[in-house]
Amino acid sequence: MRVLIVEDERRLARSLAAGLTAEGFAVDVAHDGREGLHMATEHPYDLIVLDIMLPGMNGYRICATLRAAGDETPILMLTAKDGEYDEAEGLDTGADDYLTKPFSYVVLLARVRALLRRRGTGAAPTLRIGGLAVDRAARRVERDGREVALTAKEYTVLEHLAVRAGEVVAKSEILAHAWDFAYDGDPNIVEVYVSALRRKLGPGLITTVRGAGYRLTADG
Repeated sequence: MRVLIVEDERRLARSLAAGLTAEGFAVDVAHDGREGLHMATEHPYDLIVLDIMLPGMNGYRICATLRAAGDETPILMLTAKDGEYDEAEGLDTGADDYLTKPFSYVVLLARVRALLRRRGTGAAPTLRIGGLAVDRAARRVERDGREVALTAKEYTVLEHLAVRAGEVVAKSEILAHAWDFAYDGDPNIVEVYVSALRRKLGPGLITTVRGAGYRLTADG
């Protein structure tokens, strides 16, 4: 899943990005309000972590602009302020949740996961494809009733394929979903992770559609 952090406190932004990256998220960061709005409108994100007090354009205006344009990406607002009116204004402009600084990273991660579970994709909390079960809340994977230990990035790639089960998913789509905007390495990294998933999950689940991408199916 891909997350945008719009936060002008660079140390905090780096810390949040590092933590979410370790959890398997692809993370982009903007330190200016206008830059953040541009990135939010130019690239698809699963969630936006948005500070309120920003140079260029504050978080309220960014949130209101996105919602007015029909963008329903979940937004978690951050602010150093503490007061019910600040929270009310943030929620009134269309934010989905609100967190006051200072906050625990564990709490932020829990809020992020809760928003992602509630997002309006219509996907079931547990995705089942034949003998494969992907529990999106617990980030737990089972094959034929046996838990399979995956790295954070392996899980992210598998979840994206599972959400699109039966469809051909291009390598470029997986790369855009699982790696951040700044990634400029070898796009064949996707093949490395797909190969690792095949080793761990066993044969017959992920097939290669030559020249098109990968397909996850119950019977291969």
